[in-house]
Amino acid sequence: MSLASFTPAEVASFQQHGFFIARGLADTALCQRILAAGQAQLAQAREPIEYEADTRYPGAPASRDAAGGRTARRLLQVFERDAAFRDWALSAPLAGRLKQLLAGEQVALSQAHHNSLMTKQPAFSSVTHWHRDIRYWNFANNNLVSVWLALGKEHRENGCLGFLPGTHKMDMDVDRFENRAFLRPDLPENQALIETAVFPELEAGDVVFFHAMTFHAAGWNRVDQTKYSLVFTYHLQDNLAQPGSRSASLPSIPVA
Repeated sequence: MSLASFTPAEVASFQQHGFFIARGLADTALCQRILAAGQAQLAQAREPIEYEADTRYPGAPASRDAAGGRTARRLLQVFERDAAFRDWALSAPLAGRLKQLLAGEQVALSQAHHNSLMTKQPAFSSVTHWHRDIRYWNFANNNLVSVWLALGKEHRENGCLGFLPGTHKMDMDVDRFENRAFLRPDLPENQALIETAVFPELEAGDVVFFHAMTFHAAGWNRVDQTKYSLVFTYHLQDNLAQPGSRSASLPSIPVA
């Protein structure tokens, strides 16, 4: 893989499936720096942190005061926390590829969405059902790409991401969703779609690029070690957040 760009075949694969895995894109030393910085801040409980109890997802503690209620789900606002996070977020291997996938030369990182060190811990981890991130975001258009960096092994047993290929190009009626967010598993048309799911296994340094319209989900962590991942979301600089929305609550960072 070249330093700063995808091949035409790789771009075509992303456009077809709505996600692409770049194996070994981040080097071991940087992954270790990121992991060490994140673990230190989690150990210190440095806010802002989202706890599993905050999600109300299946498997999560009922409240922060319940058993496991202080189980962290993600360390928020990581771009501002440590140089290790920024070194990855603004790196040349990402910038060049994002220009290709977003089809533009001026890329920005959203500080309002993702911008997190994700954890999935051995106890009290939750399930995230099939959803599109764009459901929660408000930009002029839906052309956003998230970048998921694995900081260790990711597989079905520890709650890896799964994807529904090609769903970034699908239009769906609102009645196919629960609360306008998650795919309803009781509908035959959704069941057929969910049967197409793929759950790629990742190693530390592997990176998943996925479109904001691509359906994805993640399960429980059923092993005895915490899974850590770093995720940022990017858009073109002229794809502005809607004024007054959560997407506009923090300024985006120019990348290239």
